[in-house]
Amino acid sequence: MKRLSDSGRSYWTETAPLPSFPSLADAAEADAVVVGAGIAGLSTAWELARAGLDVVVLEADRLAGGVTGHTTGKLTALHPRVYDTLRTGHGDDAARRYAASQSAALRRVVEVVDELGISCDLERRPALTYCRRPEGVAALRAEAEAARAAGLAASFVTETGLPFPVAGAVRVEHQAQFHPLAYLRALVDDLVALGGRIHEGTRVVELHRGDPCRLATDTGATVSARHVVVATHHPVFDHALLATRLTQHRDLVIAGPLPAPRDPDGMYITEEDGKRSVRTAPLPDGGRLLIVTGEAFKPGTGEDTEAGYARLRDWTEQHFPEVTLTHRWAAQDNSATDTLPLVGRMPAAGENVYVATGFAGWGMTGGVMAGSAIAALVRGEREPWAGLYAPGRLGPALRSAPALLKEQWET
Repeated sequence: MKRLSDSGRSYWTETAPLPSFPSLADAAEADAVVVGAGIAGLSTAWELARAGLDVVVLEADRLAGGVTGHTTGKLTALHPRVYDTLRTGHGDDAARRYAASQSAALRRVVEVVDELGISCDLERRPALTYCRRPEGVAALRAEAEAARAAGLAASFVTETGLPFPVAGAVRVEHQAQFHPLAYLRALVDDLVALGGRIHEGTRVVELHRGDPCRLATDTGATVSARHVVVATHHPVFDHALLATRLTQHRDLVIAGPLPAPRDPDGMYITEEDGKRSVRTAPLPDGGRLLIVTGEAFKPGTGEDTEAGYARLRDWTEQHFPEVTLTHRWAAQDNSATDTLPLVGRMPAAGENVYVATGFAGWGMTGGVMAGSAIAALVRGEREPWAGLYAPGRLGPALRSAPALLKEQWET
C-alpha cells in the first residue's frame, strides 16, 4: 500500500485552498467584528454582511486552518445518541429544537449553494448510526424512536450499504455532504464583495467592553465595533469560564480513492471500536474518495498517534481492500459537557459580545446554525431555538458538573 502523506494536509485544503489576506496594519472601525475564521465565524460574518452590516474578520492564523479545514464535511442532524440523551437530560422540547436547528442549518447550506451557484460537491445522502454488536441494538432503537419524536424522518434498519453486516442502525434520509472549503471559498468571495474586510495573521489579545467595544491585536492595530463575535476554537476573553465546561478530543482521519461501485452510498458512524466514521466524496475522474475517521482520544494523554493511524488503516484495509490510501490528517474539537453547543451572548461580557463553541465534532451544521442564530441576535431578532444553546444556561451546567469533574480528574 502507498505510504500515506505525512504533510497533515487534508484533501479539502489541497483541492480548494482559500485566498490569503493581509494582517491588520491600521486602526479600523466596523459594525461587527468576528474573531475566528472557521465555518462558525465565516458563516456569522457572511450573514451579518448580507444583512447590511460593515464586518471585519480577524483570524490569528489562516482561514479555516483549524477544525473546519480538517473535518469530514458531513451535513446532518443525526448525531450519535444525541436525541435519547437530550430527551432524558433536557426534555422532549430540547430534542425537538435541536433537530429543528440542525435541520435548518442543513437547509441553509443548500439555499446558499443555490443562491451563490457554489460548486462544492453537495450531495444528498442518508446518515446512519450503526452498531455491529447485538448489545448495542436496544440503545439504537431508543435513539431512532427519540429522533422520530424530535421530528426527524428516522427509522431503525438492519441492512446498510456497508461491506459488512450490522446488528442495527438508525437511518435518516435526505441529509447531505459537501466540500467544506469550496463552500467557504464562495462565502469568502461574497463577503468581500459585500464590503467585508478579512485579516489573517492577526491575533486578538485584549477586549475592552463598551459601546463600541475595542479590540487590541498583536499587530498593534485596534478595531472598534459595536458587536463582537468570538468564534475561536476555545473562547478567548472567557469571562464566564466557559472553557471549564468544554472537553477536548482529537480524531484521526485517513482517505484515499475507492472504485465507484464500492461506494457504500451513505454517511456512517459508530461508537464501537474507538469510533468509526465513513463517507465518500466525488473525485474528478468519476471515482470516489473514501474518508474514514475514528480513534478519538483526549489530547495530552500520551496516546500513540501512529498506533491510532495504524489501527484505522488496518480497519480500512480489512473492509475496503480496494482503496489506496493517500491522505491522513487530524482534527481537534471540543464538546460541552452537557451535550449542547454554547452559542449566543457571552455571559459576563455585556449584551453585544457573542460566542460560538462546543460543537462536539458536528461543526458543519453547528457552525452554520451559530451564524444564523448570532446574526439574528445582532439584528434584534431571535431564532426559535436560540435559547437552547445559550452559553449562560445554569441548569444544564449544574447537571453536567459530575461529567466535568470526572473529565478533569482523568486528564
